[in-house]
Amino acid sequence: MEEGGAEEEGMAGGSDGVGGLVGMCIEAACISGDSVEAWRRQRRTLQMLPAHLAHALFRCLLDRKLIVPSLLEVFQYSVEVVDLKGKSFVDAEWMAYIGAYRSLRVLNLAECKGINNSSLWSITGMTCLRELNLSRCTKISNAGMQHLQYVQDLRKLSLSETAVTAAGITCLSSLVNLTFLDLGGLPITDASLGSLQGLTKLEHLDLWGTEISNKGAANLKGFPSLSFINLAWTKVTVLPCLSSLKCLNLSNCTVDSMFDGYEAKVPLSRLIFAGSMFNNPLENFSCLDTEHLYFLDISCSSFHDFCFLNEMSKLTYLDLSSGNMSDAMIDPVAAIGANLRNLNLGNTRVTTVGVAALAGAVPKLETLSLSRTCIDDAVFYYLGMMPALCMVNLSNTSIKGLIRQGDHVNFSLTALQDLEHLENLDLGCTQIRDLALEPLSNFKQLRCLSLDSDFLSDVSLHSASPVDKLKVLSIRNAVLTDVGILSFVPPPTLHVLDLSGCWLLTEEGISLFCKFHPRITVRHEAIDKLSEEQNNGLKQKAGALCPPTFSARMKHRSKLKEKSQKETWRDERIKYGREELLQLQTSHLSNLSQCDKEILLPKELSTK
Repeated sequence: MEEGGAEEEGMAGGSDGVGGLVGMCIEAACISGDSVEAWRRQRRTLQMLPAHLAHALFRCLLDRKLIVPSLLEVFQYSVEVVDLKGKSFVDAEWMAYIGAYRSLRVLNLAECKGINNSSLWSITGMTCLRELNLSRCTKISNAGMQHLQYVQDLRKLSLSETAVTAAGITCLSSLVNLTFLDLGGLPITDASLGSLQGLTKLEHLDLWGTEISNKGAANLKGFPSLSFINLAWTKVTVLPCLSSLKCLNLSNCTVDSMFDGYEAKVPLSRLIFAGSMFNNPLENFSCLDTEHLYFLDISCSSFHDFCFLNEMSKLTYLDLSSGNMSDAMIDPVAAIGANLRNLNLGNTRVTTVGVAALAGAVPKLETLSLSRTCIDDAVFYYLGMMPALCMVNLSNTSIKGLIRQGDHVNFSLTALQDLEHLENLDLGCTQIRDLALEPLSNFKQLRCLSLDSDFLSDVSLHSASPVDKLKVLSIRNAVLTDVGILSFVPPPTLHVLDLSGCWLLTEEGISLFCKFHPRITVRHEAIDKLSEEQNNGLKQKAGALCPPTFSARMKHRSKLKEKSQKETWRDERIKYGREELLQLQTSHLSNLSQCDKEILLPKELSTK
């Protein structure tokens, strides 16, 4: 569940955000197996390495698949956080080394399929360990809980979607210092929840998808510090009044009474009712002290009357997506729009008329989603009247980017160029074509642009060149050519270029682009083959470090990934005639200089 256990996410980047000379040193230390061998014997230096640098080095080695169990030993005195989420090769041997980490505070083993009950024996003596994530480790069962009960100083524990049952949960009653517990997706019963009454410090409790009923929910009174409770996908229909509660998730539940026997209004700050059914919505919301409510998610719900929103003037986040909201019911949203910062109207019956009603009523709105709605290009005019917009999602709509007035054609996007804070624009799966993207050169604050259409060509790619602050450019399923990407001048800040589904690009063309622009991460089906070859080269150099079992597993994973890609490859050549295909085939890298002259570049580039 989205509001479930707060898992420690792996940090992106080989040097883990460490820049300057230090970051370059870490990168150099992880170039190959030979470079690792050159410094791994300097144990005294590694023992004195600051925790954040040790973590950056560890992550860089892990991302480049250069770390193996025997190398883990050099980090035992310096690393405080270990994130191994999704690493299927992590097993009992890895855990034997990690168990010796004297300063380890956070250990994330989520989705590590090789972790079993015996693997947890290694952490029983870790006195500094505060956070442990075992979510989706399917081999962890009740026997593993016997080991966990000796880690007395644990503060956060995630066990969602493991093989632990109600009997194993009773072992956790000795972890009296727990403040965070995620038991989502487990067969927890009312009785087993009652056995945890001794966890009086518990503040966050995830019970989504369990067998808890109203009887078990009554036991929640035994947790005096509870501020977050997730009961999504349960049989709970009524809750006891919990004075300390700040966040409640009852998604996909049938709600009879939000709080039973309340004497004073409950000051909740976050409510999530995605996909829930309400027998009496007005009565349920009447028990809330809405002066404190700033977050409301009622997406996929069956509401036909949104008048209750009129009392929620403090809302900053409102999700109405995939519901019954329409132009006729938009007035309550406009009435409370003064503080709204995030509004999701995706997949509703709202049209441009509804957006017009919001214009001028949402002065602080930063994020707006109109994906899968029936808006047209007139919507851009009203979006331009929302001065604080930072992120706009218009994907899967019928917008074209052009408005015809007689013989004159206007660019729809020009209405957004005065939005000083607009950083993220999603135009994926629309009817936008090359010509409509010409105004992009005036979007000086844009950081992320998403396009997805087979109507787009090299011209659209070049339209992004003048966007000086662009960091992420996604132009998927377009008719791009090798000539187009090799003549493309990326913005100086571009870090990610997603070309997925651009079937006309070749491995040779993408390889040359990567060579010319090494700091840009390119995403395309052909890039996986290049990455595999590079990784094989690194593995050969680091052969002494890699045990046979590990190499075999990685090779098996690569084969499965390649097989999956072949099965999902979409041959878009069927959209072209024979003569058109022959003409495209003549555009080869050897004819770059000639073909480049035929590309219709935007006027901003053609003048350079």
